[in-house]
Amino acid sequence: MISFSVMALVFGVVFLAELPDKTALAGLVLGTRYRASYVFAGVAAAFAVHVALAVAAGSVLTLLPQQIVHAITGVLFLGGAAVLLMKKDEDEEEVRKPENQTFWKVSGAGFMLILVAEFGDLTQIMTANLAARYDDPLSVGLGAVLGLWAVAGLGIVGGKALMKRVPLSLITKVAAVLMLGLGVWSLYEAVAG
Repeated sequence: MISFSVMALVFGVVFLAELPDKTALAGLVLGTRYRASYVFAGVAAAFAVHVALAVAAGSVLTLLPQQIVHAITGVLFLGGAAVLLMKKDEDEEEVRKPENQTFWKVSGAGFMLILVAEFGDLTQIMTANLAARYDDPLSVGLGAVLGLWAVAGLGIVGGKALMKRVPLSLITKVAAVLMLGLGVWSLYEAVAG
């Protein structure tokens, strides 16, 4: 049986914790370049895997070495920033062509980005702790996955709306700088922690 109070509590905690996180940025970047429904499918699947792992593992995830997680995330963000900065300017209409956006390519990219970047993240650890605390894996899992999906959806939709008002090349440069900052910060946390 689902406890709506536990589900609502978990939703609120996870939503607020994830909103300023890299997920919204990743969704925004992917949402500006690819079909939103394809991006969301991949991101949603990755979050479902993360929540399932967190709920199944309970508090065991808090034992993961954070320095390794931060180092891997940092390197991935630096690599993403480099790819964005070195990418030649494309015609914005060319980016939106459906043939460049196969479902498996786009959803796979979103899935892999979130799967790796969010592993051991604060919200995953919080979900594990909440599952252990409330001993209600279904309610905690539903609340967490819905909170994560809501943040991802906001990021993806925000990316589409932003692209209508701001040139794609500027969005790409700003995203690259933000990813560079996140990469440096993650590597700093890996070394300092």
